[in-house]
Order: sequence, then structure tokens, then C-alpha cells
Amino acid sequence: MVLCDPLPTLVVAGAGSGKTRALTYRVAHLLESGTPPEKILLLTFTNKAAREMMARVAALCRIETRKMLSGTFHHVAHGLLREYAPRLGYADRYGLLDREDAKEVMASATADLGYGVGQRRFPRADALIDLYSSAVNTQRPLADVIASEAPQFVALEDEIIRVARRFAERKAQMNAMDFDDLLLNWKRLLADVPAARESLEKRFSAVLVDEYQDTNRLQGEIVDAMAFGHRNVLVVGDDAQSIYAFRGAHFENILRFPERYPGCQQFKLLTNYRSTPPILALANASITCNRKQFHKELHAFREGGAAPALVPLRDVHQQAEFVAQRVLELREEGIPLREMAVLYRAHTHSMELQMELARRGIPFLVRAGVRFFEQAHIKDVLAHLKFIQNPQDELSFKRIVKLVSGIGAASADALWEKVRKERLSGLEQLVPPKARAGLSTLVAALQKMDKLRSQPSEMIRCVLHEAGYAEAVKMRYANAQARYDDVLQLADYALQAESLEQLLADLTLLDSLEAEDVIEGAEADEKITLSTVHQAKGLEYRAVFLIWLADGRFPSAPALRVADGEEEERRLFYVAVTRAKDELYLTYPMMQEERDQARLLMRPSRFLDELPVSPAPYEKWSIELAQEVNLLAE
Repeated sequence: MVLCDPLPTLVVAGAGSGKTRALTYRVAHLLESGTPPEKILLLTFTNKAAREMMARVAALCRIETRKMLSGTFHHVAHGLLREYAPRLGYADRYGLLDREDAKEVMASATADLGYGVGQRRFPRADALIDLYSSAVNTQRPLADVIASEAPQFVALEDEIIRVARRFAERKAQMNAMDFDDLLLNWKRLLADVPAARESLEKRFSAVLVDEYQDTNRLQGEIVDAMAFGHRNVLVVGDDAQSIYAFRGAHFENILRFPERYPGCQQFKLLTNYRSTPPILALANASITCNRKQFHKELHAFREGGAAPALVPLRDVHQQAEFVAQRVLELREEGIPLREMAVLYRAHTHSMELQMELARRGIPFLVRAGVRFFEQAHIKDVLAHLKFIQNPQDELSFKRIVKLVSGIGAASADALWEKVRKERLSGLEQLVPPKARAGLSTLVAALQKMDKLRSQPSEMIRCVLHEAGYAEAVKMRYANAQARYDDVLQLADYALQAESLEQLLADLTLLDSLEAEDVIEGAEADEKITLSTVHQAKGLEYRAVFLIWLADGRFPSAPALRVADGEEEERRLFYVAVTRAKDELYLTYPMMQEERDQARLLMRPSRFLDELPVSPAPYEKWSIELAQEVNLLAE
């Protein structure tokens, strides 16, 4: 691929196959073959990746690369629009809105139209921004996005569309763009301004794209338009690692590249330099089950290695204990904590593990996200419980009453003064009429929760269903279902607590345990990584634990209800497996505790069941299991 002709080229680069190195050498070859640096456009998914590639190119061919345009789609768009924006009706030196700026403009647009000030709740600005962004990047009508991604807002579809139009008007009046506008206006230049399109076609004679499988529909259209004249476009990616559909990534971009560019050159990088042969054997066996893909089989550069371990465990608590214990054993065998990772499908799956690691003094880092118990919606729910436990908890009380529509900081202060002296009676008269029904609902729920102090799991369910929090979540967040599921997972976790006091004490101790001395001999920055698989893509570790491999959890039940969802979930499993260099542990709980002391048998993930039986690409470990599991299994 490095020496290929200047024609449409697709490079399918398997996991750990050195695609960045190959792309770097391709750029160096173009430069050494006489292509001026200013004629090359390199699109990456992080500016850091672009800088690293440019540094390598400069070291390889000793040619000045500063004139070359490289970086993320948004970075490149910003540079081009600084020159071309006036052709789209913007004044010189347009402003750029970050996420917080855009939220303020969206909130103002909502206020301009008078929405969200009456009895009916209206989505918050950040939820509206998410919907608007999804519509732009997937190039779908906003109404379709609302129907598919936030059905709780369908009744407000007309109002949301009006707010989106007002949002666009306000940005235009401000001579400003948000991040989504950068890409949208880049496409507009190419589609609607012939002079600009011709100028850009002459300006660049080679377009290269990294991580092409992660491009969304809008980015794919931009790449095609930028290469329309010269057709010298080279894209590098791995269809087997396309896992970001929820962010708008369009799998068809890479899968249909040969159809859009008939006769294109195709290359496959199949030598994996990261993982041992047994780990790759399992990864290959799994991804073979996908129908929509470029069929390939990775080959290991390395030799030897232990077989992956499949470890069924009694329940989530034994799963956490096994992982923590094995982590300590591996560390004794010479693998530092920083070279280990625990991966899972969703952050909710790490609750018990976080507690177990903290109890044992094993330091951990939750990658690219807050710890489960620090998330806003979890803290909202726990605030209800903390107030029941301690009626003098002013912070918790104010947090929960401000969740009621129509109650702000001033009303919360007045309510607290009354509650501090007279408890929960007669509060409705201190708030605006539009907030009285919601406050009455909350007060009734709090009074019921006070009688459930020995059943903290039921208290959490009461917060959701009787205190009005389920409705608040729907209107506050576009990803309401995921947050709702988090709260239900918290309720399941609370089943192990004998009382409200014990549950809150355990959660409080989680923070204090982290501050204690950690395992003997650990360096100050030595921490094991906890991460969703999505956030671990592109990383590698000597030892990987992939937990909660139970059907409905991984693959996730919601993903299975989406077209092609199972195949994307299998690609996610493939990404998780190929993060491991030396050791891979696949675990799942055999039982899940339910309400009323009931226990539910969990099915192993279909991604485990579909692996070959003979020879199996794993060793099955048998950890001491409770007799009740064996009885249930019979």
C-alpha cells in the first residue's frame, strides 16, 4: 500500500497490525515522490495522532511538513472555513462555540419560544444539543432522530424542531458556529459553492483518512467530495472494529467503499504484532460469525502464550473477588497494575468490582468517565436516601427538591428553612403553583421511603417510580434509558445491604478506602484500568479481564433490538479480546440476585456459546461454586 498508485485505495488493517506505521510511510512516500506537502490532506480522529505521524514523517524523509494540512475533521474544517466562511454568508473572523457555549445558546432559543415555563416539562439544553448533533452528523431529519433515539420526546417533536431552527438563527446572528456547523459548512462549501469546490480540488491532490471505519455519514460525504476530482484517496480502517454507531459512525462508509469506487485498490494488513496466537485464535473464531465484513484472519507475529481462560462464577460478588485476587497474583508474577485492565460493556457492570478493589486497597482508574457512584443521576437518587437517613442533610434536600420542575435555588432555600423546623408538612404553599403537584408527589414518596429503611433496594425503586425521578430523567437526558437502567442496577446492588445505614456507609467508605495505603510496593501512579470497551479501543494491556459476559449484558439487550446490533456487539467483543497482549480472562456470573431473594440463572454470552467446542480456543477454569448453582442448573 505504501507504494501503490495514486488511485482510490482501501486498506483494511487488522487489530495490532501497525496501520499507523503504514499510513506514515505512505505519506513519506508521497512527499519523496514529489508531491508538495501543501497538496496532501491527512484526516485523523485525534490531533495527537496527526502530530505523531507528522513527526515520524519528518524523521523519515527530512522534508518540512508544516505546510501539510492534517488533523481531525473539525480541526481541518476550522482551518478551511477561516478562509472560505464569507462565501457562506459569515462575516470575517467568525466565532466558535464550545459545548457549554452551545448549551447557553440552545437554552436561550428555548426561552425565546416560551417553552419549558409552564406545567409541561421540556428537554434540557444539553439533551437538545445531543439530538441536534446526531441529526447533523448522521444526515437524518431531526424528527427521525427523536423517534429513534429519544422517543420520550415524540410528543414535543414540533416544539423541538422550532427550537432547533431558532438555535440556528441565533448562531447566525452571533456570526458563530458550533462544532457540528464546522462539518456541515465544509460540506456546504463543496456542494453549494462551485468556486470553492474547484479551489479545494486544485489545492489538494491526495487525501488520506485514518480510522475510516469510525467516520459518520457527513464525514464520509466530505471525503468523497474532496476526492471527487483527482480520486487519489486512501482510507485505512478495520471494519471489524467499527463500534461507534451510537455516536453516529456509519459502518457502510468502509463496507461500501469498493462500490463507490469500482476497481479500487484493496490491501489487507493481517499480521498482528500485539497478541499471542491463542488470543488471536479466539478473536478470529468470534468475528467469523459476522456476515457483513471483509473476511480476513489475523496471524500472530509472536509465538507461544497461554490460552485465554473462561471463568464461570457464582455471582457478581464472586466475580469481583476473582478479578481482584487474580490481579494481585499477576502483580506478584511481574505484571504491573498499569499493564492490566478490566473491560466491560457498561459502567454499571463495574460497581461490585470498584467496591472490592477499594476494600483490598488496589488502586484503580476509571477511564474516560466518572466512577459509577459519582455520576449525576446516581448522586440524585442517593440524595433521596441520604436525606431519609439524615433529615439535617441540607445539601441532599436541596438537590432533590430542585429536581422538581419549577423549583429553583430561591425556592429550595425557603423550603429548607421550613423543613429544618417543621419537617415535610405544608411545603406546597412555598413554591409556585406549577411546582406544587410535583412537590406533593416527592413529599409522599419521601414519607413512604422513610418506612422502607430496612429495604434500600425498594427505596431506590420508589425514587424512580413514585418520587417522579423516572420522568425527570426522561426530560433531562437524551440517553434516558441508559440512566434509568443504571438506577435499576443500583437497586439490584442494594439488595445485598441489610439496611439503608449499611448501604450508605459502604458507599461512603469507598472514598475513604481509596485514600488509605494501597498494596505494598505499588508506585504512586500504578493503577489498574477499569473501562468500557468503547473507551479502551486503540489501547493494549498485558492482561485483560472481560467481565459480565452474560447474554443481555454483553451483548446488551437494547443493542440486540437494533438492526445489525448483534454484529456490532460482536465487533465490540472482538475489540475487547484484541486489547490483550499476554493474558485474557473471560468471566460471567451464573446467577443474578433479584427482588424478594429470588435468583435468576444467567445465560453465558452468545459470543461464548458460538465459539468452537473442539478444539476450544480457551481453557475453562472451575472456581468453587455454591451448591445452589448446581442444583438450579439441574
